[in-house]
Amino acid sequence: MKKLKILIVDDEVRLLQELEEFLGNKKFSVFKALKPSIAFDILKENKIDILVLDIKLPEMSGIEVLKIVKEQYPEIEVIMVSGHGDMSTVIEAMRYGATDYFQKPFRLLDINNAISRTKRFIEISHELKATKSTLSHLSKKLMQNIGVQILGNSKAVSNLINMMTKVARTENTSVLVLGESGTGKELVAHGIHYLSNRSKNTFYSVNCSAVPESLFESEFFGHKKGSFTGATDDKEGWFEIANEGTLFLDEISDMPLIQQAKLLRVLEERKVNKIGSRKSANVDVRVIAASNKNLEEMALENKFRLDLFHRLSIFVIEIPPLRERKEDIPILLDYYVKFYSQQMGSQIRTIDPKVLEMFNDYDFPGNIRELKNMIERAVILCEDEVLSCNHFRLNNQNAINKTSTTYTAIE
Repeated sequence: MKKLKILIVDDEVRLLQELEEFLGNKKFSVFKALKPSIAFDILKENKIDILVLDIKLPEMSGIEVLKIVKEQYPEIEVIMVSGHGDMSTVIEAMRYGATDYFQKPFRLLDINNAISRTKRFIEISHELKATKSTLSHLSKKLMQNIGVQILGNSKAVSNLINMMTKVARTENTSVLVLGESGTGKELVAHGIHYLSNRSKNTFYSVNCSAVPESLFESEFFGHKKGSFTGATDDKEGWFEIANEGTLFLDEISDMPLIQQAKLLRVLEERKVNKIGSRKSANVDVRVIAASNKNLEEMALENKFRLDLFHRLSIFVIEIPPLRERKEDIPILLDYYVKFYSQQMGSQIRTIDPKVLEMFNDYDFPGNIRELKNMIERAVILCEDEVLSCNHFRLNNQNAINKTSTTYTAIE
């Protein structure tokens, strides 16, 4: 973080000098003012981060100064300095946007602690702004390219966006995305792609469980015409198709062991050999793999190659299940109800609050995919303006039993 600029406003000259020396030694840029008019001049000329403001001042009170500062410079964090008996005024200051306070007489440790707390608050605010900006940018990219977006404002989503942003800055780092079924692993892979410098090139998705073992080499690496019966034309493999872009390998745990060795060779050498060709071709592909299984445990049981696991897991992103970020459910519910209502021409205007209560009591074993499917079905069933609990079917009998006293679930 940049060097913080601190402005101290107090009518005690000795106190200003003492604080200037102390905070200067802490490597802060310190400005001081004996009265509000001087402080306002300083604010016009300098981008101040923290204002340390005494409540009792000449010209006008600290509360009045606070109101003006928060109106004209809302990004400045204000720490109030109060004398004994000023607590009601401090509470008023907090209502007007002050971040912290300390009392006179004070120790230098008191102001140091107050500024440390405020500094951390500023850092967190900057991180949140950066995350929101990235999420907004990413959502636009995802909507433009695949018609879906990452939804939520929980800490878990913020952490997820931060991880995606960090690894997107690298060019070739392999990424392993882990998470239960329905958490959005492919969406995260798309997000990394569209945040990266590879975004203008191909994103190619492969479901490893759907590739027959006999066609593995042909599909992944390509073949030359006449190289085997049925090879009537030259064929590009998936690594060539995704060249300079991203290859997403979903359900990587279902890839046969013998094929894992061939994949590992390509990842290490960044070269492919087409079936029927003696020449190898260079490929520049970022590989993102995904699994809902514990690959490390599978490797210890010799069901997955340990060397391939280490190669794929250079950077691991774990997506939390929906039950661990239930604060995002209202956003998801509102979004998908509006989405399907518009798509189906539904007349739904409101959602019964008990729907959200029901969802908060439910663990969503199928995660966001299950929530999305439940909402689509409910919108189809709803024939009036209010979406209610009896339009939903919960897929977990325990959840149905738990909510049966309050809600009706369609069997």
